[in-house]
Amino acid sequence: MVQVVPPVITAPEGWAFEYSRFQEAQKREIVEHSYLVAQAHQIVEQAHKVALEASSSGRAAQITGEVLHGQIVPTLANISRQVAMVVLGYRGQGAVAGALLGSVSSSLVRHAHGPVAVIPEEPRPARPPHAPVVVGIDGSPTSGLAAEIAFDEASRRGVDLVALHAWSDMGPLDFPRLNWAPIEWRNLEDEQEKMLARRLSGWQDRYPDVVVHKVVVCDRPAPRLLELAQTAQLVVVGSHGRGGFPGMHLGSVSRAVVNSGQAPVIVARIPQDPAVPA
Repeated sequence: MVQVVPPVITAPEGWAFEYSRFQEAQKREIVEHSYLVAQAHQIVEQAHKVALEASSSGRAAQITGEVLHGQIVPTLANISRQVAMVVLGYRGQGAVAGALLGSVSSSLVRHAHGPVAVIPEEPRPARPPHAPVVVGIDGSPTSGLAAEIAFDEASRRGVDLVALHAWSDMGPLDFPRLNWAPIEWRNLEDEQEKMLARRLSGWQDRYPDVVVHKVVVCDRPAPRLLELAQTAQLVVVGSHGRGGFPGMHLGSVSRAVVNSGQAPVIVARIPQDPAVPA
């Protein structure tokens, strides 16, 4: 794993280290293994080399290694209290669509005390360097954190940001079926568009270099995010949405996006007080 200051932890497998290219900070590798300490040190050394090769920064990163003993998920969950983000690579369950995450990734995404990035290691169509970052916005506190992360990532990568607000939990609706007048339907759409604009305005002021494409649709969030993920280089979602509450486990939307493995995903979790289980 890699700890970056601002601290980030990441698993030393596959191209998960590509994420570290976008971090201008010190790095500290942590590998936790329950057996064969020598093998753990070899993993640290290999991860060290991969991290250096993946870094595109002109400033050399400071990287150190540490082998820890203990159960993986509880140890990483505890460390996540002290870091800005945890980054994990996973191979999934083969080519089966909708396959669930591996046990470590799945558990840590649910129990971490801050944001978690999950980097799929299944073969997938290559994305061009200018592919956008996508963020799901629903007005919840975690989607606010998702917006902050997404703007920062888009700025670091020099790409556009697509902000999706899918506001119907019942799927697509239309005003004839609801016996609404066209003006009532238009007023509802206007209100949803204004809500998205309010949620993004402060971040647009802070990141004027980021071009934002707002997408407001009357549909469930998950299918629309999965559609956008097919052409995105990164998707950012809140750990739970409109019906969620601090400390709850992974929501259905974030679970669907992460499990799809279509693109790297950052799940925004609001750091919890140590006394509150995450």
